[in-house]
Amino acid sequence: MSAFAKRNLKVFFRDRTAVFFSLLAVFIIIGLYALFLGDVWVKSLGNLPGARYLMDSWIIAGLLAVTSITTTMGAFGTMVEDKVRKISKDFSASPLRRSSIVGGYTISSFIIGVIMSLVTLALAEVYVVAFGGEFLSLNSFIKVVGLILLSTFTNTSIVLFITSLLKSASAFATASTIIGTVIGFLTGIYLPVGELPAGVQWIVKLFPVSHAAVLLRQEIMAKPLAETFAGVPQSIVDDFKDTMGVTFRFGDGVFAPEGSVIVLLATALLLYALSLFIISRKKAR
Repeated sequence: MSAFAKRNLKVFFRDRTAVFFSLLAVFIIIGLYALFLGDVWVKSLGNLPGARYLMDSWIIAGLLAVTSITTTMGAFGTMVEDKVRKISKDFSASPLRRSSIVGGYTISSFIIGVIMSLVTLALAEVYVVAFGGEFLSLNSFIKVVGLILLSTFTNTSIVLFITSLLKSASAFATASTIIGTVIGFLTGIYLPVGELPAGVQWIVKLFPVSHAAVLLRQEIMAKPLAETFAGVPQSIVDDFKDTMGVTFRFGDGVFAPEGSVIVLLATALLLYALSLFIISRKKAR
């Protein structure tokens, strides 16, 4: 399984086009933030100190949530390509068990998602500091890396499940396009969660990837939030958190971080099990 996963890693990183398109949604978000969204959100905070630092931290958290799903989607393109080119028949005829083949694709996609997310985090940290912010503390950095591992684990299972239902390269390309288009809305980047209609807010709050974004925002934005809103009434701080998707509120209560972790873990385990069931019932074509 490890050798097969290593083969998939080499195939992915050798294809520069695949790497680029797996990051396309990230590039679009960065472009929109740099050209339009950044100034809008910073100005909305008025003369509050550290507004730029706060909003840069906000966009970074969203970027990490998006990167972990778009890059794993790109990584699973190898699995689809192997089916199209009938290479999967050779794997099925080999001594490798079907579960080992699926595991190889899954492990390589997970590793790719983690690597690309860590690269994004490193570049984003440099960007924040360049515009007057600060690097994450060692403790926060370790927690963010842990959240990257968790969110990538969940997103790998989500993409594996989607891929297991697809039968052609065109269907995979369509699914990738749809995910790349809507992911910015579902994670509350293009438009903050609190600005969406009530019905859409519920959809966002039920979407597992949005819970990864919430956890990342709570950790990455902790220090700039404390600095920017020092001395500001707690009710105003809570409204800001609800609007910007730093917290999810159901009724009068705030959804606990532990609940978001459970959502991510449960989603990962459920979808991975369903994916194995679907794939095990398919015959190699």
